[in-house]
Amino acid sequence: MIALVTGASGFLGGALARRLVEEGHRVRILARPASRLDHLSDLPLEVVRGALEEPPSLELALSGARLVFHCAACSTDWAPWRDYRLANVVGPGNLAAAALRSTTLERVVHVSSTDVYGYPRSPGPESSPLLDVGLPYNRSKILGEQVLRQAAEQHGLPLTILRPATIYGPRSKDFALEIGELLLAGKMLYLDGGAAPGGFVYIDHAVDALLAAASTPQALGKVYNLTDGGSQTWRQYVEALARELGVVAPRKSLPSAVALALARLMEFLWRALRRHHRPLLTRHAVFLFSRSQAFPNRRARDELGFRPTLPFETAVGRTARWFQDQPRRAA
Repeated sequence: MIALVTGASGFLGGALARRLVEEGHRVRILARPASRLDHLSDLPLEVVRGALEEPPSLELALSGARLVFHCAACSTDWAPWRDYRLANVVGPGNLAAAALRSTTLERVVHVSSTDVYGYPRSPGPESSPLLDVGLPYNRSKILGEQVLRQAAEQHGLPLTILRPATIYGPRSKDFALEIGELLLAGKMLYLDGGAAPGGFVYIDHAVDALLAAASTPQALGKVYNLTDGGSQTWRQYVEALARELGVVAPRKSLPSAVALALARLMEFLWRALRRHHRPLLTRHAVFLFSRSQAFPNRRARDELGFRPTLPFETAVGRTARWFQDQPRRAA
């Protein structure tokens, strides 16, 4: 059976491709010509060089595939709208069109995000309304979901959507590499004391959920929030990571209202000055670190049999050890 993975050069897609190979699947990945695949070099993968915005490469990648795991996305908190639109809206639309022409496809599992809910102060279930709050990632993920769900409702695309919150673990750029470097440099600080629940889901558990979503008949046409179900806050995560790294945990904190005002100002200045690198603060980052991400995972537990197996402390320890092994740490 051929399983196609998009976004395998990244964090989640790479971990998924590895697990699929380990479980005996024939794995094909769609990767841009410039994408680095060093982390997968030991695997017997079929690599189709192309992109979601290139329909001919999509047709080739989908040929004979029974499962599609769509993990590719523009997930940064600072990029031109064009990048978000191409990756998160146009890409899924092209994928849906190609998938509907397939004669072998059984399931498309699309990785969305709890960001589609608009960072509410009280996280709710999958039936909660999607809210565009004017942030490009949030908006583009909503539009991408709408494109795919329209294809499912009107044309029968066999679709399941997962909405993970905060995925962390080895190879995580945002929540392992960047936070680890800030801790080593003594520059990490909390928002509102780090009191917001992070909605953490360990990378291995996220892959478990993806595989279950692809193989569970009941999951067809459904949407699932994805967290490990714990109540750990950002302070608990950062302190646990600091202990594993042998550094002092942050003591400084910034009120989220102040941080949000600063983020708005920085974003305005960065756009006015046409700077390409991200500001020190963005509204997206402020919402993630100051609003609860503890979205309920009951549907995933009940229907997918989702059961996180690795304790939080063990998972953070594995994350820290990976970070310590990275050459960048010695730079």
